[in-house]
Amino acid sequence: MNKTHHIDTRLMHTGSAPFDPATESAPVSLPSIRTSTVRFKSLDALDRAIARRASGERIAAYGRQGLDTHRAFEDLICELENATHSYIAPSGMAAITLAFVALLDAGDHALVADCVYGPTRILDHSLLERMNIEITYFSAQDDLAALVRPNTRLLYVESPGSLLFETLDLPALAAFAQRHDLMLASDNTWGSGYLYRPLDLGAQVSVIAATKYIAGHSDVMLGAVATNDAQTAARLAKAHYALGYSVSADDVWLALRGARTLPLRLEQHARNALEVCHFFASRPETVRIFHPAWPDDPGHALWQRDFHGSNGMLSVALALEPAQARRFVDALTLFGIGFSWGGFESLVQLVEPSLIAPHGYWTLAPHALVRLQIGLEHIDDLIADLQQALDGAQA
Repeated sequence: MNKTHHIDTRLMHTGSAPFDPATESAPVSLPSIRTSTVRFKSLDALDRAIARRASGERIAAYGRQGLDTHRAFEDLICELENATHSYIAPSGMAAITLAFVALLDAGDHALVADCVYGPTRILDHSLLERMNIEITYFSAQDDLAALVRPNTRLLYVESPGSLLFETLDLPALAAFAQRHDLMLASDNTWGSGYLYRPLDLGAQVSVIAATKYIAGHSDVMLGAVATNDAQTAARLAKAHYALGYSVSADDVWLALRGARTLPLRLEQHARNALEVCHFFASRPETVRIFHPAWPDDPGHALWQRDFHGSNGMLSVALALEPAQARRFVDALTLFGIGFSWGGFESLVQLVEPSLIAPHGYWTLAPHALVRLQIGLEHIDDLIADLQQALDGAQA
């Protein structure tokens, strides 16, 4: 694919089915190619495949590594992230696990932003602690230099952050990491490569839950880790193989299909989300809107500098008592109650105080925090639904 083409064009053509040399024809969409076993024409062919794989090429010698459909999706992730290597995982959480296990050894220490995806802390306490890997959580206001230890190896962040969409200064964090000889990895699920490219801003690793906007239809669990550093890629490849990750070719095919419409979907999600921000700004119950594309958001200037657009995710702090907040959520008819996001449908989550308490960015307790995924429904219907639910919550 010609790198001079716009990313929208590259998304339409990356991973397309090649022409059959015998028939000189090809389907428009690459089929789902499933297998558990890869067979070779001769032992020499097997030896060449193993040698090429050992040198770092993406060569499949066994079905767990996937075939053409998987290679196509890896290529697509590389296009989105401007990466040289990518590795597919069964979920976003599996991709996060791959990054930590690959980049850290027993006895290492990592600095992790306190706004990261919540289950990352479960990974820390249930697995990394048993591996003698220690994590220190920090907020953007902390003195990072004072937290660095002789055994600190990794700086792991998420921008915008989970739940509150706090925008971090990734170029500044990259410069800090370089000064202290740290690897910088970033969870890029919000940006999905299309809106944000951590590798271009100085990170060595980018992690994506492709479950969300890339797949886009709430029917796939999928993750990916991308890098543009050869040594890092070698560590990721070994850990990926050792963890035994295997992803269905059907799921990968669905994600490929979803990625073709990613630009159009994100544009509409973003447009709808800003309209919802305007609605909440007009309501007396609203204490604060958390959405980096909203001009009043503290991270808006960083978003304008580093991002290429926005999506449908926002949170809002509301001056509602706990019972009123529950009535508000239960009264919504077009917003499903669920933890995920990035699909075509609107979703709502009433954030438990215990989940938001570790975020230093959260200073509005005891107000209720509601996270919304603004879907592709007509915006007038969504706003009418929010309005009736808010009105009913205080009746």
